[in-house]
Amino acid sequence: MKRFLASGALFVVSLLAAAALGEVVVRAVFKERTVLFPRYHTEYRYGDYTLRGIQPKSEFWHTSADGSWKFVTNSKGLRDARDFPYAKPAGTLRVLALGDSHTQGYEVRQDATYAAVLERYLNAKGKKTEVLNAGVSGFSTAEAAAYLENEGHRYQPDVVVLGFYANDFEDNLKAGLFGLEGGKLVERKRSHIPGVRLQDLIYSVPGVKWLGENSYFYSVAFNTVWTHFKAMSLAHAKEEAFDFAVPQKGAHSDYEVELAAALIERMRGFCESRGMRFIVVDIPRRMAPYRAAQSIPAGLKAETIASSELLAPFQDAAEMHVAHGHNHISEFTHALIGVALGKRILESQ
Repeated sequence: MKRFLASGALFVVSLLAAAALGEVVVRAVFKERTVLFPRYHTEYRYGDYTLRGIQPKSEFWHTSADGSWKFVTNSKGLRDARDFPYAKPAGTLRVLALGDSHTQGYEVRQDATYAAVLERYLNAKGKKTEVLNAGVSGFSTAEAAAYLENEGHRYQPDVVVLGFYANDFEDNLKAGLFGLEGGKLVERKRSHIPGVRLQDLIYSVPGVKWLGENSYFYSVAFNTVWTHFKAMSLAHAKEEAFDFAVPQKGAHSDYEVELAAALIERMRGFCESRGMRFIVVDIPRRMAPYRAAQSIPAGLKAETIASSELLAPFQDAAEMHVAHGHNHISEFTHALIGVALGKRILESQ
């Protein structure tokens, strides 16, 4: 027994020493290229749909070469310290912001997201306003549509904003919630919670949350596995839609573009039928330092804030995306979007 315990202790010490050495090496070699961006997703039920969202009532930090950012979520997983009742307060304009990590606000402070900027702008203009940031990292347009129809509308928003980013084309395929048949949008399934059960499991282990926010060695290992499974998921999704999703001359297949447009049209129609204004925000793609390009598909019928127009005066001059990390839109771009949305909303008030 003593020999067994001694061997076990030696194994643990060796493991800890190897991990410490790995941490030192990764910090020395890869720190500038490594991000500590734990997602903290969990499962939510919205009507007949099961979707991912950020863990409720949580506080956590993201860190990269560009800095550290604190996230706080409310009881519904929205990036806000406040809880919002479904019933809208009298005399209040309520805006619901939907989208992925750009909308959620990766690599920006909580009060610098375009949702937060929009709320401050409208309140400063004398319009009592609440803006609910329902952005979820990795969310596709398909997931945003399902969330809107089964949860988001319950907050009685006057305006619904969809942040559309270029990777939504592929993410809609991965989600698999909707598809096109004969040119018509059809529902295919009602659940999409990639990686959620794994996250629920690993974050239940004491110390893993700390590692996710502080250990570069752990982050490299976890992100390597995560990227592998994301690639497998996309490959599988494209195999299922192979006849439709063969890439054309552009970056995305005709099917991907048509699916995204159909989902946006579905959201527009849903909002219109309930007296809610629907605005699509084009989240710009990073092409080079200080240069960006639009993400949205051409020919949208929906009201749009076009990044090509919004950012045109700042091309090759301003930092429109964060320099390192995952190159999300910068606080400068968030501010431009928030103010542009505020001006557009006030035009009809």
